[in-house]
Amino acid sequence: MIYDELKILTGGDRYVTVEFGNELTLDLNFMAQGLAKALVEQKVTGVIETVPCFASLLVHYDPERIRHGDLARELLRMAGQLGSIENVTLDSRLHYIEAHYLDPWTKACIDDYSAKITPKEYDPAFVARINGLKDAEHLARVHAATEYWVSAIGFYPGIPAMMALDPRCVVSAPKYNPPRTFTPAGTIGMGGVSNTIYGVESPGGYQLFGHTPVPIWDPKRRFKRAFEGGLVLLRAGDRVRFIPVGREEHGEIARLVAEGRYVHKIEGYQRFSVKAYKAWVAGLDKTQRP
Repeated sequence: MIYDELKILTGGDRYVTVEFGNELTLDLNFMAQGLAKALVEQKVTGVIETVPCFASLLVHYDPERIRHGDLARELLRMAGQLGSIENVTLDSRLHYIEAHYLDPWTKACIDDYSAKITPKEYDPAFVARINGLKDAEHLARVHAATEYWVSAIGFYPGIPAMMALDPRCVVSAPKYNPPRTFTPAGTIGMGGVSNTIYGVESPGGYQLFGHTPVPIWDPKRRFKRAFEGGLVLLRAGDRVRFIPVGREEHGEIARLVAEGRYVHKIEGYQRFSVKAYKAWVAGLDKTQRP
């Protein structure tokens, strides 16, 4: 739910967290990102950086330039000025990312987990079954039929937390228990209703069903234009659309990436209106999946 009153939580002497609610919903994230945008636009003294999460906003500040109490009051004032969620507009890029669904690399990862840790059903089949889909291929079609909203950038380098913008494409799944010790870089997976791309090889607990050769983490700075001079491709407030490709095209893209010649497919910043988005959702036939 959305809290009637925001919670301002202290994080040491340089951080505060603004909590908008206790659910994983797009509305709460729109509010968090709306407040982050307002802090930038109004150039609040002493604010260094903001980090949106699903239902909250972490604010990094300089205590020598603004007191904790003054910042808390300013945050409450600015959040109140946002008004209705529908008033929020955000700058958003759209990334087209090629994805090989039901790929051999994540299957090998799942098989390794089943052999060495505990037996489990093939992830795509499991996710399809518990969401009432026909089979793994149906899951792949549904997953590729929507844009995904980047709610936050997470705890591994460049890893996004994303939610489906088309409610007809929302699927959910529990995380592994216990988690994996290894996940291939480029793996696409989900936990709960959160979707992600693993930017580096790492442990993990999301259900796996696809792989992309497209880099989202660039420590060697080989793709400066797409990464806008940084190390991380995606930003909170971006959108992602997965483009299904086969094994051969996946391999060709991987070759271009290795040679440093891959060109990321990105539509520049556009104004994302929450009001317009909600009007679009209201007009959908939600009785059937795409």
